[in-house]
Amino acid sequence: MQHAQFRSGTRIVMLMLLAVLFLAVNLFSNVVFRSAQVDLTQNRLFTLSQGTENVLAKIDEPVTLKFFYSERLANEYPQIRTYAGRVRDLLQEMRDRSNGKLILEVIDPEPYSGDEDLAMSLGLKGARTTEGDIIYFGLVGTNLVDGIEQIPFFADERQQYLEYDVTRLVQNLNRPTKPTLGIVTNLPMDTGAGGLMEAMRGQSKPYMIYEELRERFEIDFLEQNFVRVPKNVDVLLIAHPRQLNDPTLYAIDQFVMRGGRVLVSIDPHSEVSLTSGSNGQPVQGFTEASDLGVLLQSWGVTFKPREIIGDRKLAMRVATGLDARRQTSDYVLWMTVPKANLDHDDLVTANVDHLNLATVGALEPAKDATTHFTPLFWSSEDSEVYDLNFVKSGPTPDQLLADFKPSGVRHILAARLSGPIKSAFAAEPAPTGEEKTQRSDGLEKADEYQAETTGDANIIVVADSDLFDDRFWVQTEVYDGQRVAKPIADNAQFILSAIDNLMGSDDLISLRARERTDRPFVVVDELRREADQHFLAEQQRLTASISDTEKRLTALQTQTGDEPSANAQEEASQFRAELLKSRKALRDVQRNLRRDIDGLAAKVRFINVALMPVLVAFIAIGIAFMRHRRRKARAAKGV
Repeated sequence: MQHAQFRSGTRIVMLMLLAVLFLAVNLFSNVVFRSAQVDLTQNRLFTLSQGTENVLAKIDEPVTLKFFYSERLANEYPQIRTYAGRVRDLLQEMRDRSNGKLILEVIDPEPYSGDEDLAMSLGLKGARTTEGDIIYFGLVGTNLVDGIEQIPFFADERQQYLEYDVTRLVQNLNRPTKPTLGIVTNLPMDTGAGGLMEAMRGQSKPYMIYEELRERFEIDFLEQNFVRVPKNVDVLLIAHPRQLNDPTLYAIDQFVMRGGRVLVSIDPHSEVSLTSGSNGQPVQGFTEASDLGVLLQSWGVTFKPREIIGDRKLAMRVATGLDARRQTSDYVLWMTVPKANLDHDDLVTANVDHLNLATVGALEPAKDATTHFTPLFWSSEDSEVYDLNFVKSGPTPDQLLADFKPSGVRHILAARLSGPIKSAFAAEPAPTGEEKTQRSDGLEKADEYQAETTGDANIIVVADSDLFDDRFWVQTEVYDGQRVAKPIADNAQFILSAIDNLMGSDDLISLRARERTDRPFVVVDELRREADQHFLAEQQRLTASISDTEKRLTALQTQTGDEPSANAQEEASQFRAELLKSRKALRDVQRNLRRDIDGLAAKVRFINVALMPVLVAFIAIGIAFMRHRRRKARAAKGV
């Protein structure tokens, strides 16, 4: 009896010791291994990018981050609560990696409190609940001077941009001044669709890419007839300009000769300029095509302004509205360039997933070029070259597909130019008229003519300007009066990465690599494309057969008059039967258009819904059976 009591007491003591040990181990691990983590997510969402590490290492003076989060109110909203946990984890990780240079304050602004007044005064925007309460979920950063940066609200649509947004905020606070981006453009970047007229009415919607650029850089718009590039411009963005005169081309030329870096976007046929006005009409003053002429030649690149590349394999899916059974079609003049068609070795395109372009031109290296021509992205071999006049005639997507003749050539759509360059001008053009006034009134003295670059140039050229247009790469939603971008392609990522790279700052590029949009279903797209081609071929054959039969039937009825003979009646009956058969066949083709795609979808659903659980169940049964056999074997040995 005493022995049993002793054993019972020993067990109680052991349980108590185990409980104490468990608590001690947890406390110890929370303190010692607080920053330890294992990130098993596919895109490593919870691991800081190298770019963030670099930005944190460069912080000179302490930066304070105030994270405003209405935790009590947000507990009733699982989506916000989950996202807030991710934001808090990121901020804490950045603080721990900053060597004390990043100070984090987490503030829960209770309603009608001083913290709520502080959040409002710092420019944060709250989300109103159905009960009338306001949830704050934003970030404010300050430095030791007077710099202040905000993320007014962590919108769910920008989850993929989280690390980029926060790191950019920190970098901006650590920089005394933003770098300057000079822009030469005839696109309505700062006004959006509607142009200046809509801006004068207070209804302008600037391009989302312009909003991103304005956050990152000081913007200096240059008139399209200028004689000097200002000294403060670090990088020049030339995006679909008007026809530039010689003094302006010379100013750009000398900017490059003196080490200036340039991102150029030219276009044989701008969709933006043709539809940027009210009611989809062209805006007065905007141009259809753009080219830099002698500058491109001196840089070592050839551009044919009357040629447009169509691509059947990369064709973008567009709405046609022509057939109730088939409302979309591949439009070969608009293309989605996938990751396989981008240079993986160039930092600017290495992490881009896909780009959406429209009526794009092609680039080629010049034969006598002194520069190194590196393609950044290109078409597939299933491409065709169209003349500008044909494109302007407005062929339908189905017409283009029906008459498509692949060239078997991959066309270069964008390229990086590097190396020495000789000036496109033998001397400075003589100023006339307005240029004389600009030079006499200008504050900067004219620089001496420079015949060639002192070092290697760095220029990126893209044969399309429609990649700036919102409708090709982003869906915008208005949240509490603020537009929020939800990318559907990586156009902005490419443009920002290119400018950052030309600026000499590559830290944020690796962060934008996390901005993953919806992944394309390659197999489904290929099945759909094959089905479309089969549909068009069958449709054309059957439509021709129906038309021919109807003509023969009409001709027969005309010849026989009111009293057709027995042979004529029999022949007419055969024609009608043939007509009904052809029409039924056409309906069958239309009905079976998505048969293969639907079959694939059914297989995927079966694998996800039924097969995987069945496999897991079989594995579990197998493991249980093996354990049972081991126990049985051990029991047999014991006997």
